[in-house]
Amino acid sequence: MPRIKLDYPVKADGATLNEIELRRPTVKDMRVASAGGRDGAEAEITLLANLSQLTPDTIESLDLADYIKLQDALSGFSGKKKTT
Repeated sequence: MPRIKLDYPVKADGATLNEIELRRPTVKDMRVASAGGRDGAEAEITLLANLSQLTPDTIESLDLADYIKLQDALSGFSGKKKTT
């Protein structure tokens, strides 16, 4: 499971997060993230929240540079790098 070091730590549940660990996604994770007609960004935030065991609000509070690191890690699970 990759650990992503945050350049801009955030607070979650009263603690400061300096890194986020993501577990490997399953097909079910993908299905749950896109349920309810969520758009691409909302589904991705939901997926990252599930994989990190954080809330969507915590994921949304990340600095964009750190969020891009999470996107890159997510892309790495499929063997494809996301281009920005």
